[in-house]
Amino acid sequence: MRKIELSSFFPAVKESDINAILNAFKVSNDYMGNPNRNLIKKVNYKSMNLNVKAFKLPHLLNQFIYGYIRKSKASRSFQYANKLLEYNIGTPKPLAYIEYKNIFGLRKSFYISENITYNLTYRELVTDPNLPNHELILRAFTQFTFDLHENGVNFLDHSPGNTLIITSNNTYEFFLVDLNRMKFQSMSFNDRMQNFSRLSPKKEMVRVMSDEYAQISGLDFEMVFSKMWELTEEFQNKIRRKKKLKKKLFLKK
Repeated sequence: MRKIELSSFFPAVKESDINAILNAFKVSNDYMGNPNRNLIKKVNYKSMNLNVKAFKLPHLLNQFIYGYIRKSKASRSFQYANKLLEYNIGTPKPLAYIEYKNIFGLRKSFYISENITYNLTYRELVTDPNLPNHELILRAFTQFTFDLHENGVNFLDHSPGNTLIITSNNTYEFFLVDLNRMKFQSMSFNDRMQNFSRLSPKKEMVRVMSDEYAQISGLDFEMVFSKMWELTEEFQNKIRRKKKLKKKLFLKK
């Protein structure tokens, strides 16, 4: 059984076009991201530049859960993209999601969205401190994140590779990708600071983001910085512990 849902952003696209897009995806060699995870390829179809994301086959239990209990990652990505755009929050426009199910549950799923041309991601801010206008971009990104919080958008995958940045004449636009982990809720101070914890291990970057967030929100800088850095360190320590554990397990093999 196949389910297709189309968005209103591409009114000329019909269900009959989806087969052609998926066939183009199969033969495309224009990969994006890490193909060992979910498979993402660029596809050009009828002058539209698209990204097609094929989610990995869930293990047996999740096949049942995503088939009968919980929305699939493709469905959530589509739903959340539409909701972000309702709030005028940047994300590539969704075209469709597709699910294939059998009696056991979800088998395959795809999410199709526009492909946007961008200049950098947040990751470059972390890896290249000499990037032109580094602090201006970082402060603009903090303003963007504050707007997310004010709209009740808790982007749980707010990490370095998941924000695309378009720069033009010292103005900056931000677009969220990898959307399937998101909550729409009133955000407490701790929620807001937690949302920054995965972005950068660099204290000087956290200090700049804290300063900008404090100015916008009217909160005390020391309070913002103290909590943001505390949660960042907690996350980094967690990553280090995981790496040590993996190393120990590898040596035991």
